[in-house]
Amino acid sequence: MSAHLNPAFKRQLLAQRASLLAQLSSLRGGTVGRAEASAEHFGRAEELDSGQISSTRELELALDDRESTELRMVDAALARIEAGTYGLCIDCGVEIPLARLHAAPEAPRCIVCQEKIE
Repeated sequence: MSAHLNPAFKRQLLAQRASLLAQLSSLRGGTVGRAEASAEHFGRAEELDSGQISSTRELELALDDRESTELRMVDAALARIEAGTYGLCIDCGVEIPLARLHAAPEAPRCIVCQEKIE
């Protein structure tokens, strides 16, 4: 990938990172983890039955995992920019198409390698 494109992707990734951090902070209730916020929230939920509480907790934990994974992917993409390897598939080394990076700037793999692991 042409190095002159890296600053634009870096800005996009930094904006995405800031948005994710704000979202995580808001959803978790500040610096409290989602599991702790969920426990506090459901500790006062006498009107909910145990099945509702359990399924809602599972959903909250799944969302936390998804958001944390996305944040790790963004951080890894920023590290690849710093290392000079951004835009190259981490598995095969082929250049990732710009259209893919514009759609998902955190993408670590080309489409072929991504399909293999899915």
